[in-house]
Amino acid sequence: MTSNETSPHIAADLWPAPHPTRALQATVTIPGSKSLSNRYLILAALGTRPVTLRGLLRSRDTDLMIAALETLGVRCEADADDPTTVRVAPPDTGLFHGDVDVFCGLAGTVMRFVPGLALFADGLVRFDGDGQAYARPMQPVLDGLEQLGAKVTYHGEHGRLPFTITPPDSSEMEVADATTARTVSIDSSGSSQFISGLLLVGSRVPGGLELHHTGEKTPSLPHIRMTVADLAASGVDVSADETARVWKVAPGTVQLPDTVVVEPDLSNAVPFLGAALIAGGTVRVPNWPEETTQPGGLLPGYLERMGAQVSFPEEDGVRYCEVTSTGTIHGLGDFDLTAAGEIAPSLAAILVFADAPTRMLGIAHLRGHETNRLEALVNEITRVGGTARELEQGLEITPVSPDEMHAAVMETYADHRMATFAAMLGLRIPGIEVRDVATTRKTLPDFVGMWNALLG
Repeated sequence: MTSNETSPHIAADLWPAPHPTRALQATVTIPGSKSLSNRYLILAALGTRPVTLRGLLRSRDTDLMIAALETLGVRCEADADDPTTVRVAPPDTGLFHGDVDVFCGLAGTVMRFVPGLALFADGLVRFDGDGQAYARPMQPVLDGLEQLGAKVTYHGEHGRLPFTITPPDSSEMEVADATTARTVSIDSSGSSQFISGLLLVGSRVPGGLELHHTGEKTPSLPHIRMTVADLAASGVDVSADETARVWKVAPGTVQLPDTVVVEPDLSNAVPFLGAALIAGGTVRVPNWPEETTQPGGLLPGYLERMGAQVSFPEEDGVRYCEVTSTGTIHGLGDFDLTAAGEIAPSLAAILVFADAPTRMLGIAHLRGHETNRLEALVNEITRVGGTARELEQGLEITPVSPDEMHAAVMETYADHRMATFAAMLGLRIPGIEVRDVATTRKTLPDFVGMWNALLG
């Protein structure tokens, strides 16, 4: 199915995107980071004692991760009064349950991180997901697991869901020298998650892991740095040579601190902070970290380049990211977004209304996300009368006169980023309707309520 077709899973109901009648004045609290939440869940499952995660995102993607881990024998207990606090206890035996079925939905972190745990299961593990997930590439991480001794059996198209992983027996995992790392080479050009998925389990591999990325470019490098930082925080000896595209993980015990607090999801902050540029006014997001490994941490600099005023006031010990704009948006010309491709749809929604063209580059890997996001963005920008075209490595947006833009029913392709993109267009184009806005539950369980509150 191409991304210009309507998924049979998309609901028939339409959501009218609110259109502001005045400049925005809002403070929006963003739930925990999906990227950090699912990494912490994996690392907690690999540990030796229980870990309490506070501020965990509770959305479809994280609930799918929790369900997958529970299927494998991990105990995940949410606090009765606060479901964002979850106690995670690894299996008592140290081995994950085999002869089980893991359902991945459409969650990239589930389908690409959980297969690594199957290396240490006591039997085969079957993986499946939403029908649309069958189009998402999986082969690099599965090739890596095969190089570590696992057997992968495909039940559909090679390199994609559904598949079964049979873990290696102990002799296949043994190395002659316990200090010699197992070398794995994959091309992770399609997603940084392939690298992260293997690094997360690297310390459990006898001798450790030396991972080589054979592609010319490394997409979403900040996400790999996030994985490296989270491993280090778990007591793992890990190093990275980003120039050579080689990562090394020494063998050893994985153990997060007893309590871990999850940062807000800075990528999910982009639609709300970006709304200040489209509609004009001021939007603030609290609990903005001073330092972060999240790609969304690059957002303030991007918004300043577009003409916004960005500051970080502190009130009562809380640090805010505050964005103010008159509604004038500057185009960015050639704009390398390699480091933060996941926020491309939200940035595209802003740049549709810019005063000059933008060529968003370094994001070819977006063709392999929940949908082909580059094709989908071109389709939906064109649908409202805008002008955009795909490039080999990205997307070109050429702004048009506001008089040429018009209302339309926007498709979301079961992709949460496309749903928030459509809502953002509705800030300046009256009459926008969004099909299947509920897909935002993937990372923002109450997006509609948050968006309505943004507009007062």
